[in-house]
Parts: sequence; structure tokens; C-alpha cells
Amino acid sequence: MVSSCSKKNKPELTNRDVGKVISQMSDLMVHDVTNPPLAARFFAYTCLAGYEVVSENDKHVKRMQGILNEYPVIKVPKQISGYNYQLSSVLAMMETAGKLQPSGSLLLKYEDTFLDSCRRIGFSDEVIDSSKHYAKFISTKILAYAKADKYRQISNYPRYKIKRTLGSWEVTPPAYLVPVEPYFNTIRTLTLDSASQFLPDPPIPFSADKKSAFYKYLLLNYAKSGNGLSQEEKNTANFWDCNPFNVQNEGHMLFALKKISPGAHWMGITNIACNQAKTSFSKTIEINTVVAVGLLDCFICCWDDKYRTNRIRPETAIRRYIDASWKPLLQTPPFPEYISGHSVVSTTSAVILTHYLGDNFKYTDSVEVSFGIPPRHFDSFYQAAKQAAISRFWGGIHFMDAVDNGIIQGTKVGNWVINKVNGTKKS
Repeated sequence: MVSSCSKKNKPELTNRDVGKVISQMSDLMVHDVTNPPLAARFFAYTCLAGYEVVSENDKHVKRMQGILNEYPVIKVPKQISGYNYQLSSVLAMMETAGKLQPSGSLLLKYEDTFLDSCRRIGFSDEVIDSSKHYAKFISTKILAYAKADKYRQISNYPRYKIKRTLGSWEVTPPAYLVPVEPYFNTIRTLTLDSASQFLPDPPIPFSADKKSAFYKYLLLNYAKSGNGLSQEEKNTANFWDCNPFNVQNEGHMLFALKKISPGAHWMGITNIACNQAKTSFSKTIEINTVVAVGLLDCFICCWDDKYRTNRIRPETAIRRYIDASWKPLLQTPPFPEYISGHSVVSTTSAVILTHYLGDNFKYTDSVEVSFGIPPRHFDSFYQAAKQAAISRFWGGIHFMDAVDNGIIQGTKVGNWVINKVNGTKKS
């Protein structure tokens, strides 16, 4: 039910209604096992649909024309009238997510429940119909914008071939899954000049020489991620696991454990924070949209570097050169090691959320309670992002330079997105 609509002469929606759409999207992503970069793409265009409606009706919210790359000029026909723009905004999000996500048709059930609740608190059928008409018009425009980002062309590219050169990435147990989104850097960015705009420093060069810097990195992972973790460090690594591809062995069978993606986790944090801060409907749409835009852009540049550097994972290298029986605490995701995606994604999100809600924003992260992960309290978004980043080292799936340089890249992307949206000096 939509308990967030108020019983005034003109019923209104609140920040909770925005968060519920994001939550429904995240549930569908778990159902569909949506990969992390693609999840960010779904969030970005869905939020842009809601944002477009708000920006056309709230003078305090900027239009995205001239801010986002190739963003279209959208002119609403004069015959579209009699709508409630908040309702249209939420419905535009549902309509867009419903068309983008593989199981998006399941959102229709939520939409029916949502509209029934809105009728009960005062929305007339006439307003609902007009709002749906407006929402579908906007969604059509945003879906066309999404279609033009070249993601669909990826299916026409040749199948990615594992390079099998010394020190390069290889598929990992237990499922030996194919590499995820090797061509994600070819799609259109939303604010960045290019996928390679914020190239990180190159990774420590691979070497099997026991005196090399790389081998020292191996030993560091082997010692810490093996038996050197405290219980708190293990709990932290598991808290931030966010691996949609987790597969477990049960005898001779493999079972998939569905989990939330890193981007979905941070979208969940966004709405926990907006609810706690009691942000207005319009501000909530704005914050969600800018975070989602940041997520898509940082995944594009992060994935650009992953498949450029194509670095071996700790699990593969340690088993080959140190200990054949070694296993990381966390299951290794199916894509190259460098740079740490969670470090980039978490830092980008923290930069954006800090801009809107402050540097010392205290909150409790309960996003993954439904997955059996207990809530955690944080004193700031940066504290959470730093914890998420180091958790990848503790989990045994990243080397430290991937974590450290991921934080740097995420900071640059987050600041860039904020500066673009605010029209301030680029950095």
C-alpha cells in the first residue's frame, strides 16, 4: 500500500514512493540475476524518466538538456493536461523499468496495487488516467534515449576470447562463468567525455618472481585473506559482498544464491538516507537520479579499465604460485581484477550523497536484511564507501592497488557528475 500519500485536498506522494519503485526494481534484478553494470543502466534511465517529469513541473529542478550527453529536447504536447506530476513521475519510472528489465512485466502487479492505494487517498480516475498518459509519453522518449546508447549493439560483437597470456584474467571456480559485459565501455556515457576520461594508474606489473612487487601483493592477500582475518573483517567482507553470481557446491550439484548488486545496494542506501532526511518528493527524485547517473558512468569507466588491464585474480595467482588449495573468503566475480568495481562505485555514490546530504550523515544500512545480512550503522557515506572498498581485499578478490586506485577513480567520477549537474567548474 502507498501510505505516503497525504489526505489533503490535493493528495501528494512523498520520498517513500520513489524508494518503493527502486526497491521493486532491485527485487526484479535479483530475480533476473542482472549483472552489476547492466543494473546501473536500468536505474539510470528509469530515474531519468521520473526526473524528466519533475523537471518539467518543478522550477527548482534543472532540466537535463545540455547536461547529459545527447539528451533529447522533450516537448510535452499541449493536450496532455489534468495530471498530477508526482504521480506521473512515479508511473514514468515504472513504465520505463517495465520495458527495460527482462521481468519488467511483473512491475504491473505493483503498479495496480500502487494505483488502488492512490485512489483510496484521493486521486480520481481522471487524474490517474491523465497522469498515466503523461508518464507513457515521457517513458517513450527516455526509452528512445536509452536505445541510442549502443548497448543493444553489444550482442552483435564477437564473443569475448580469454587471452590466456601470462598474468591475464581467467575464469574462476566453482561455476567458471563467462566474462561479464566485456564491451560495456562501448556504450554512451551520460556525463563523462569518454569511458577512459579518468584512467587510473596502471596496476603493479605481473611477475612470478618472488622478489617482485606483484609477488609481495600475492603474499599479502595470501596471509590476510587466508587465516589473517578477524571476525569483524569477515563480517564486513560478507556485508559488502553484493555478488549476483554467487554459486555454491552441494555434493555434485551447483546452486545459485541470488544477491543484490553493488549499485542496487547504494540505491537502497540513497532511499534510506532520503527517508531519514525527509527530503521532498522532487529532491528525492533528483538525488536518486544523480546517484544513478553516477553509477552508470563509473561502471563504464571501471569496466573500460578492467578489460584493458585484464589482470589475473588473486585466487588464480595464489593457487598457481603459492598454495593450490587456497580459497578466498568471498567468491571471485566473473570479470578481470583491476580496478575494484566496488571501490569505484561506492566512492562515486558517497561523493554524490555527501554533496546532497552532508559529510556527517549518520544512518543505518538495512538494505540486505532480507538476504540475512544484519544492519550496520555508519557515521558518514565516506565511512561506508571506505569500508566497502577494503572489504574486497579482505574478501580475497582484489589486490590493494585495485582498491586504492578504485577509490581515486570513484572520487573523480563523483565530483565530475556533481559539477556537470550543478553547472560548476569541471575538475
